[in-house]
Amino acid sequence: MKITQHQTLAQKRARRVRSKMMGTAVKPRVSVFRSNKSVFVQAIDDVKRVTLASVHGKSLVKSQTKKVESTKTQKAVLVGEKIGQILKEKKIKTAIFDRGANRYHGRVKAVAEGLRSQGIKV
Repeated sequence: MKITQHQTLAQKRARRVRSKMMGTAVKPRVSVFRSNKSVFVQAIDDVKRVTLASVHGKSLVKSQTKKVESTKTQKAVLVGEKIGQILKEKKIKTAIFDRGANRYHGRVKAVAEGLRSQGIKV
């Protein structure tokens, strides 16, 4: 499959997923972007078009990644826990999980598990 065709199909999948969800200030949309090396997560209020919080794998402190085996999936769990802590501080209890064009598997699933471990209902 050509790269441009793959990108077009990924954009269609992401658009199809996002058309069914809308984040608010009370229940933000938690968007996950997965690169080859890291995971980027944002909590977005779609009504005001504002990013409430964002965390990425590179922002984790070295001491946090040394506690666990630093695989990409383990870092994704830590990213999910970190964004869960930030949402807790902002008194947000529920969120809408936006996986984008990715399958709910591996690092994307690990982010959701990290969110749930902090008490955020996804």
